[in-house]
Amino acid sequence: MRLLHTSDWHLGRSFHRVDMLGAQAAFVTHLVTTVREHAVDAVVVAGDVYDRAVPPLAAVELFDDALHRLAGLGVPTVMISGNHDSARRLGVGAGLIGRAGIHLRTEPSACGTPVVLADTFGDVALYGLPYLEPALVKGEFGVAKAGHETVLAAAMERVRADLATRPAGTRSVVLAHAFVTGGEPSDSERDITVGGVAAVPAGVFDGVDYVALGHLHGCQTLTDRIRYSGSPLPYSFSETAHRKTMWLVDLGADGSVTAERVDCPVPRALARLRGTLEELLADPELTRHEDAWVEATLTDAVRPADPMARLLERFPHTLSLAFDPERAPDDPEVSYAKRLAGRSDQQIAEDFVAHVRGAGPDTSEQGVLRDAFDAVRVDETVREVAR
Repeated sequence: MRLLHTSDWHLGRSFHRVDMLGAQAAFVTHLVTTVREHAVDAVVVAGDVYDRAVPPLAAVELFDDALHRLAGLGVPTVMISGNHDSARRLGVGAGLIGRAGIHLRTEPSACGTPVVLADTFGDVALYGLPYLEPALVKGEFGVAKAGHETVLAAAMERVRADLATRPAGTRSVVLAHAFVTGGEPSDSERDITVGGVAAVPAGVFDGVDYVALGHLHGCQTLTDRIRYSGSPLPYSFSETAHRKTMWLVDLGADGSVTAERVDCPVPRALARLRGTLEELLADPELTRHEDAWVEATLTDAVRPADPMARLLERFPHTLSLAFDPERAPDDPEVSYAKRLAGRSDQQIAEDFVAHVRGAGPDTSEQGVLRDAFDAVRVDETVREVAR
């Protein structure tokens, strides 16, 4: 069976101030063409179909168009909700839509109920594990502690229990939206940390033939059987080095996996440039970036006049301008933002406690801070879904 694995469409999202809806529509066309030209048997979409719980109308219209075109091909499609999606909204009409071969899996309670497809070698069971917010689903899975590993492990127990009832030789595919240990994040994923932990071990998914992951935006292989497709389009300059692709996965009669990457159309290259303004304007090596979307970081000791206007003359698609004067590490004018770069909210809060009272928080106090940050994040998730 040949699968096309994609995820993280983020319909409705922009790139800095650039509307990406046209590029997203081009991707949908490319997806449909790929399904047809590569004789794909099933499409799997591993979450974050939309960029937010209440997407703009134009994004909903594009999703509707994608569903109609995929259904028109007669190729089954399995989709799960991600942490950016409203599971309830995405899943509206799932029963009716399923009759057209588009299977929306957004309910945690249905993790152990697969979409069963067949080829000449027998059945393939596809299990959809939507994004599982630990605090919201721990009751469903009967776990005492709300954590990503515990709820995913419980969901996978349901998968393995159902698979054990299937005929011998049934092959299995799991769709999941999670941060799995070994994956490389970028700046454009929303933080899903719970209790100080965001990642789950790959071993959670033991016992199935292929795991189609979503959430991280870089295409990557954790094992031969566990892969991220990544987002089809860039959504931050941290993705400058990404090659945007989908996975074309062949599932053999014995459950063996072979996979190849299918490139996605990217509307414009990305470039991260750094140097003084005069260096960026004069360097002939930068000619190749003149048509790219540009993030420029100026290192001038004194901020130059009209830097954006001057950059736009050479790089007309400059979208981001930052200033990072080259200074000695002990220079008192080193920026506050630079001192905080790469530090989590938890670490910043602990540093503040140490600054105020002269000693950092003890283990118990660290737990209180973690619980507070988790409560705020869950509250924001609940309020967004309820909108």
